[in-house]
Amino acid sequence: MAGQLGPKWLNRVKQIAGPSHTGRLSHYSLLAAEINLLEPGLEAETDAQLVARSQALRLRARQGDSLNTLLVESFALVRESAKRTIKQRHFDVQLIGGAAIHNKCIAEMETGEGKTLVATLPAFLNALQGKGVHIVTVNDYLAQRDADFMKPVYSLLGLTVGCIQTGISDGDRRAAYASDITYGTSKEFGFDYLRDELKRLQLGGDTQRKTFEQAFLGQGTHNENQMPVQRTHHYAIVDEADSILIDEARTPLIIGANNQPTQEEAAAYYGADQLAATLIRTKDFKYDPAERKAELNAAGRRKVQAVGGHSSFVMLTVDGLYEYVERALRAQIAYLKDRDYVVLNGEIVIVDEFTGRMMPGRQWQEGLHQAIQAKERIEVTLETITAARVTVQDFFKKYKKLGGMTGTVSTDAAEMRRIYKVGVFKVPTNRPGKRLWLPDRVYSTENEKFQAVADQIVEWHKKQVPVLIGTRSIEKSEKLSALLTKAGIEHQILNAKNHEIEAQIVSLAGQAGKVMVATNMAGRGTDIKLGPGVTDVGGLHVIGTERHESRRIDRQLAGRCARQGDPGHSQFFVSLEDEIIEAYGEKPANRLRKKYRDRGELTSPGMRRLVLAAQAKKERQHFRDRKLLMNYEKQRAEMRKNMGLNPVLG
Repeated sequence: MAGQLGPKWLNRVKQIAGPSHTGRLSHYSLLAAEINLLEPGLEAETDAQLVARSQALRLRARQGDSLNTLLVESFALVRESAKRTIKQRHFDVQLIGGAAIHNKCIAEMETGEGKTLVATLPAFLNALQGKGVHIVTVNDYLAQRDADFMKPVYSLLGLTVGCIQTGISDGDRRAAYASDITYGTSKEFGFDYLRDELKRLQLGGDTQRKTFEQAFLGQGTHNENQMPVQRTHHYAIVDEADSILIDEARTPLIIGANNQPTQEEAAAYYGADQLAATLIRTKDFKYDPAERKAELNAAGRRKVQAVGGHSSFVMLTVDGLYEYVERALRAQIAYLKDRDYVVLNGEIVIVDEFTGRMMPGRQWQEGLHQAIQAKERIEVTLETITAARVTVQDFFKKYKKLGGMTGTVSTDAAEMRRIYKVGVFKVPTNRPGKRLWLPDRVYSTENEKFQAVADQIVEWHKKQVPVLIGTRSIEKSEKLSALLTKAGIEHQILNAKNHEIEAQIVSLAGQAGKVMVATNMAGRGTDIKLGPGVTDVGGLHVIGTERHESRRIDRQLAGRCARQGDPGHSQFFVSLEDEIIEAYGEKPANRLRKKYRDRGELTSPGMRRLVLAAQAKKERQHFRDRKLLMNYEKQRAEMRKNMGLNPVLG
């Protein structure tokens, strides 16, 4: 039977995973072998018999039997159900991945190894206890897609499936959470928790938890708006775990009450934006790229003071005026349209810097959001008053049990263990990988870099090689697109504002001669299959036009090629004008750029090391940011507890 364990397979697993994994690998491999032994017998049973087995397992779990004793039969049932309903059979490595996720690990699995299918195994097993399992994804589209696709697997075995989507009613949310397995995004799960905390306060505070539980069950005289939507936080399986638990952890989830600003407040934001536009960098202010902050110097303060009596600023003190202008400078320099945010229906919508995905409902704090609204000349809304807040770290630590999966987490294994108390388990590929990693190509200027990318694409296109190019922003996508158009290369730009269209388009990236230019979020959760003849020309070729601030994001882009044993090629083109170089500081970066300007390609290995060192420096900075945020929130929560207040509210 395809995919079963053997001595050679086990040896390869141990070589890939390393000695620290050997014990767990041996254990999980034995479990997979036991599951395989049950397969012939289950194939001969009827659907009704499978349901009876599932009900028996549920009864045992609720009577207190350890889930570990139920794992083999549960996984075997899920595999058989998947074969019958969606015509997919779990590989043995997927069984191993499922066992790792059940045992409080983040399973690191290469892109294309079927993580969505793997999640069905621990989800079913842990749902047997009847306390609910949450499967967390990165956007609404993937949550709904995965729920719909996997629902038949669970339904055949008698389990119910729900899905949380942005904008659905409380009644629909409550029904989804009442299901055995609930799909949704981290944002929706987190905000529902905060809204429930606010409802708990309205019902009498933490001391009346019994009343709150009765409200969930619909008991008593509570109206619809008072009733909570979530049950307990029993078990969560986090897909793209590094993106959600690491990258998104730099921004807390906040529910606030919006108030309309006075005319004077709105005028101050607009006036500060106009004033900031007249100031000259280095002459009037200094800017720190690492911190993304601007600070007026003496000359700049004199200029600001000179217009301090303008009607736009009558409500401000001199120090207050400085703050408004520095905030406006920060909005103008550090936060770019179509990279850090988009303007959608008259609103500023933040774009996640790591995944390129929009995050509706999020706002920057300390007036920055309002400064960007003024910059874009849209209605300024007053900064929200915090009603409830929670960090990503604190929210997921509320689950009694946590697991997950992703393709790129090993570099953050220590942080996962320290913060979330979960391990990282590297799962070997079902087939040996054939991805060809080529060294970075470094250029002195951005224009030289993009011209080199275009020239490389022209060369490959003649051979009908499919090419997927990842860029950091819409602006860079359009810049490359212009070069390709000039060269007569037919291509497609994907700026991915619609996740469903994104998935459909990216799935075609492996067809012969296809050229696709996409922002860095392109292809998440999407299977790219190679077209006829593509294997003969080396498979899908992936180009990164810039190193990201995290090695994991680069690996995710490269992971679009060479899936399930297919051949593939990955290479990054970078320049000294790339933003990552500013990790060294503005002045050192400028000196470096000036020294090597117009030198074309810089072939020294030292240049490649310089770029990678800048990336590592950025990663350390982001780690410090997450640590500072967590410590701040911890101190804030302790202070509120000491005052007898709910640590989440206010």
